[in-house]
Amino acid sequence: MSFPEHLVDRYQRFKFRHFAQNTEHYKELAEKGQKPDVMIVSCSDSRVDPETIFSAMPGELFVVRNVANLVPPFETGGNYHGVSAALEFAVLNLKVKHIVVMGHSSCGGITAALHGHAEEETESRFISKWMSMLDEAKSRLKMAHPGVADRSLMQKELELAGIVTSINNLRTFPCVKHLEEKGRLELHGAHFDIGAGMLSILESNAKTFTAI
Repeated sequence: MSFPEHLVDRYQRFKFRHFAQNTEHYKELAEKGQKPDVMIVSCSDSRVDPETIFSAMPGELFVVRNVANLVPPFETGGNYHGVSAALEFAVLNLKVKHIVVMGHSSCGGITAALHGHAEEETESRFISKWMSMLDEAKSRLKMAHPGVADRSLMQKELELAGIVTSINNLRTFPCVKHLEEKGRLELHGAHFDIGAGMLSILESNAKTFTAI
């Protein structure tokens, strides 16, 4: 099986159009390392790329992507903690000043959580368990909107609730809680509407998302 040809073409385009114009920047990154002041927890969805949305150059953002941009609560009993390890590295080693949890419209993970369509209900070993972090938020929404048939409304509401849940989970990490209380770390929420290209933000102490 050969390497995808279109990726080879895209790499060649990057090498000659981008890398060649920024060789000194890449050399500095290689020699001095990265010093981003922002960590972004984003969805793995191919339509939502933080570096593109924020016009970021390499070295400017520390990005962690997973299904539905979720941050699990602090715990030490499991075996593998990819998100937690990245969070710890960003906060303690890179000393980022901001953590942004960025959700988006039409999120497949949120749809799975809301309607139980994870992996088409077959061999659902990972997604359902991962999305169970939103079970409490989903229950609150259904109680607040009994009998609501508008799936798009519930989808958007759970997308926003998932961002808030992840921010709350961030605060269960001792290092995050300590640095936020000291004023050395700020937590933010954001939601990107793919079709409209609109970003709405939730500041650390706000209760609503506002388009910017």
